[in-house]
Amino acid sequence: MILPGTGRGTGEAGGGGGKQLLRPEVVTARKLRRAMSLPEVMLWECLRGGRAGAGAKFRRQHPIGPYIVDFYCSAAKSVIEVDGEAHDRGGKPEHDRQRDAFLKENGYQVLRVSAAEVMKAPDEVASAIVARVAAPLHRYAVPLPASGEDVR
Repeated sequence: MILPGTGRGTGEAGGGGGKQLLRPEVVTARKLRRAMSLPEVMLWECLRGGRAGAGAKFRRQHPIGPYIVDFYCSAAKSVIEVDGEAHDRGGKPEHDRQRDAFLKENGYQVLRVSAAEVMKAPDEVASAIVARVAAPLHRYAVPLPASGEDVR
C-alpha cells in the first residue's frame, strides 16, 4: 500500500530490510565500544581519524577470530591492547597469553601498553604506537639492485 503524498509504502507487502543477523563477536564488540575504560577512551581520542599522524587508521573493539581486541590497525596488521590492573588478576594473564599466541600465529603484531602510561601521557603513547605500526615489518639486509643492474 502506498501512503498518500509520500510515494512510500507501509512495508506491509514485505521485502526490504529484515533484521540483519550479526556474528556474536560483532554484537559484543559493539557493546564494548559503548563501555570503554577511561584509558581506552583517552587513547582512542588520540588515535581516531589519523589524529596521531602518519595516516595510520585504527578501529576500536575490533573482533578477530574468537577475540575482541582493544584497537586494530589493518594496514600494519597490528593489535594494540591497553592493560590495566584487571589484566594481572585471576585467569586474565593466561587468557592474554592464549590470545597473543592466536594473534601472532595468524600474522598479527601485538603491542601492549599500560593503562597507567596512557593516563599519564596519552599523546606520547599514541605517537609511539603510530611510529611502531608505521615501521615496515620486514627489512632487506642489503638494498635490492636497480632494475637492469648486474649483481656482483
